Amino acid sequence: MVASDLNDTSRFKVSGSRDRPSREPAVREACLVVMYGESIGRRISLTAAPLCIGRSAESDLQFEEESVSRNHCRIDPTIGAGGVPESWSVSDLGSTNGTYVNERGVESAVLNHGDHLQIGRNILKFLVSGHIESAYHEEIYRLVTTDGLTNLPNRRAFEDAMQREFSRSTRYVRPLSLLVIDIDHFKKINDVHGHLAGDAALRQFATLLKANLRRDDFAGRMGGEEFAVLLPEIDDAGARLTAEKLRLLTARHRFVFEEAVMPLTISVGVATRTPSDQDPMEIYRRGDELLFAAKRTGRNRVHG
Repeated sequence: MVASDLNDTSRFKVSGSRDRPSREPAVREACLVVMYGESIGRRISLTAAPLCIGRSAESDLQFEEESVSRNHCRIDPTIGAGGVPESWSVSDLGSTNGTYVNERGVESAVLNHGDHLQIGRNILKFLVSGHIESAYHEEIYRLVTTDGLTNLPNRRAFEDAMQREFSRSTRYVRPLSLLVIDIDHFKKINDVHGHLAGDAALRQFATLLKANLRRDDFAGRMGGEEFAVLLPEIDDAGARLTAEKLRLLTARHRFVFEEAVMPLTISVGVATRTPSDQDPMEIYRRGDELLFAAKRTGRNRVHG
């Protein structure tokens, strides 16, 4: 049986005994949702048949990119009573770049609800539920506002937050600062270590960023290797201190993918709301200009 991304679900009927009427039990349904890579948002229903994933045209689920092997991995159901799948597991098929579950390379692993499965540069989320339709639509809504690679808010969500915080800052005459961050020489990481290592570096930097901000701060991935952080109630001096802290933490952090160690540094532009600002994008443009000034003057530094 070939899996598809149609929304139908197979159901299996179980016959009852003579003194009990036959009934159709709740079927455990599962699917994969593409969070990052080809066809973001695509749903792949999992059935009682194995699902082969790879670059080959004969694969049940095909990803046409070099980081995916022709026969990369397979998802197998564990069949319970009445032919109903009870669980699903993934097995690597000797792929070149490996199969990852929650960023850990695996030869074989049982999949749990919410697990992230990485195949080449594609990240899929495993969903299992008695109500897979609602779980799928919740995930699609989350994808609209979240970057699938780093799990940070995406540009759209960040701009919405920036508008809210700008309005609040203006109304109550409270400080609001912004950091615009770019990873230095990021292309070199991809060129030397490969795109999978580059993706891992972006995820690790996002984790470092979230771990070193206040609860009220708002970090987002703006695209590529560019990030931004909103700092409500923080003035220009405080924002520079935060930016410098993040710069030092990044330079000292050990970013690793498999055997490769990837030293990273960042450049940061710091901008703060002024009384003359009429729009939050004015702050962002200043931060962006200061970021480029930091990069032009040597990188691994804070400007603003």
